[in-house]
This record gives sequence, C-alpha cells and structure tokens, in this order.
Amino acid sequence: MHEMSLTEGVIRIIEEQAAAQGFVRVRRLWMEIGRLSTVDPEAMRFCFEAVRGNSPAAAAAELEITTVPGQAWCMDCSQTAEIEQRYDPCPRCGGHHLQVSGGEEMRVTEMEVE
Repeated sequence: MHEMSLTEGVIRIIEEQAAAQGFVRVRRLWMEIGRLSTVDPEAMRFCFEAVRGNSPAAAAAELEITTVPGQAWCMDCSQTAEIEQRYDPCPRCGGHHLQVSGGEEMRVTEMEVE
C-alpha cells in the first residue's frame, strides 16, 4: 500500500508549513486526488487516520478529499473527453488515440489552521 508513504509525505508537508508559517495545528486539510493517479482515496483516508497522531500539528486534522476526473485529448476526434481509467476508448468517437491531460495529480490544496 503506497498510500501510507504518500500520507507520511503529506504529514511532512503539514509540519514544514507549520514551522514556516507559525501555526500550531491543522483543523482541516483539503486534497485533490486524480482518478488516474493510482491513489485510492479511501486508503488515503485510512492511512491519514493511522499516522496523523504522530504529528502535533496534524493530530486533530480532518481530511477532505476531492476526486478529480480523468481527462484525455482524443487525437481521432480532436476533443477533450472524461475517462475513468487509462486505455479507455474515447467516449465520443470510440477511438484509442488518447493523450492523458488531467486526473493524474495528488495535491494538498488548502489547510484550515490555528
């Protein structure tokens, strides 16, 4: 489960930002996870609950995750299309010449702090 190491990285981000910006704790953390990122949002929530107590800045934080849909540019019909997973055909024309253009990200977008 690589979500554990990713979650530990998120905790490091919280601690670094707390030190740099002088806040004591995070009350709520918002993240975006792309559908094509290979990160399972539910596993991320589970791991966050497991490791947040190791950090005074994150111990009481609530995690909010927004799933970003996968997007690809279809070279056959010259349209951007939403896709559920890599190698899906274009939902508009059925073509398979797609270049992923979104939905691979995983990022912290906002923190509510004290």
